[in-house]
Amino acid sequence: MSKPILFFSSVCPDTDPFIKLLEPYQIEYEAVNITETMPNLKRFLSLRDTREEFLEKKEMNQVGIPVLVTEDATLIFDEAALIDYYKGT
Repeated sequence: MSKPILFFSSVCPDTDPFIKLLEPYQIEYEAVNITETMPNLKRFLSLRDTREEFLEKKEMNQVGIPVLVTEDATLIFDEAALIDYYKGT
């Protein structure tokens, strides 16, 4: 993967705050709005259905977005994980 991928939805209330968290790190990412097209949704569901990191999200009846997939395939769902992953950059 050449750059991180941000899976999000333009109708999700958590998207804008998450994007604001990314701004200080100046991370270039591919933005994938899962509610924009069926291919985008299928791409996200393929990730969600194959990664155990989503199990807790699914058990809590959450979609699991926004999520940033880093270059090394780490999944970042929240501010604490974002800070921990990018500290020192």
